[in-house]
Amino acid sequence: MAMMSTEGGSPSFRRSREVESLPDERGNGCILVADDDSDDVYLLRRALRKAGLTPRVLDVFDGTLAVSYLSGEPPFDDRKKYPFPDLLLLDLKMPKMNGFDVLAWLKGRPDMGSLPVIVLSSSSVEDDETMALRMGAREFLTKPADIDNLIPLLKSLHRRWLERRKMTPEIWHSPLAMEQRTIPK
Repeated sequence: MAMMSTEGGSPSFRRSREVESLPDERGNGCILVADDDSDDVYLLRRALRKAGLTPRVLDVFDGTLAVSYLSGEPPFDDRKKYPFPDLLLLDLKMPKMNGFDVLAWLKGRPDMGSLPVIVLSSSSVEDDETMALRMGAREFLTKPADIDNLIPLLKSLHRRWLERRKMTPEIWHSPLAMEQRTIPK
């Protein structure tokens, strides 16, 4: 069963790795983080706080949980408690179902076409980047090793993907609208 933690939680506080959340009391969007490394998730949460960014952050530790969350399958079927994310930060190397598998699943789901997926991985292999972008990731970024480099990266992502969504009518984010704005290749 999914356990929620408080904002002050630490990796050792995490009793369940299914989902951990920070409250979004200011309406600043929702980020789903799919990453099996609790230290990386903790660092990301700290960096968001230090940057003064307040999106709701939920995390899952493998690709199968990411797919279950996005599909709204139990225990993630309560969308008030587990809202559909405005942004997915996806690691590539996870157990059960890796990031490429999640991207392949998303590609087969036109109803998920408006979800921006950013691969945030420790991999700096060019082939991984090429493959992830071909499979539908909007960006591929290498995880910074320290908080001082992670803060500007998160601020930039927030500006590009969360603030921009606030400035456009909700209808523009529907799969049909996204499809109509896409220029054929």
